[in-house]
Amino acid sequence: MRRLLPVLPLLLLASCEAGGGPASLPIDTVRAGFPRGSVIDTIQVDTVDRLPLRVVELVAPDGSASPASSIDVVQNPTFESGQRAGEGAWRDVVSNGNAATALTMPNAAANAALQTQTRLLAMVSSATIPLPDPVAYRRDWPQYRIRLTFGTPPGEIQTREIAAPEPPPSG
Repeated sequence: MRRLLPVLPLLLLASCEAGGGPASLPIDTVRAGFPRGSVIDTIQVDTVDRLPLRVVELVAPDGSASPASSIDVVQNPTFESGQRAGEGAWRDVVSNGNAATALTMPNAAANAALQTQTRLLAMVSSATIPLPDPVAYRRDWPQYRIRLTFGTPPGEIQTREIAAPEPPPSG
């Protein structure tokens, strides 16, 4: 797996150049649950979608809706991986600090440390919904729903509903 990570950007670029567009990535993902090790009074919702998450509501069995207290959206997040060499092991008089030159030198693999950067072409969002009545939620959680609204007017708007998560065991 570690050997594949540095090659992933090249595979994505190669698939774009072949005319097939970027490789298919798992988008349109929604996950809701209770944060581990915290008080059971908030639901955490995490999404990966091509549209930004704008509204999140917990819908009770009676139809009343409780809005999220916060929504964070990150557009096209970037992830870095690889190694950093102490003091830049490839920097010397011959290579003049240029990693590309260092890689053409004999035994360059022993001296070089490469980094890769991967950009996810989607919106990564997270929201926190405070429970208005934790006791009622624990009792009736199968009847609760979470309503999500993606997009920014006047552009495309999508509304989805998912099942509310089961509360963790008490105790």
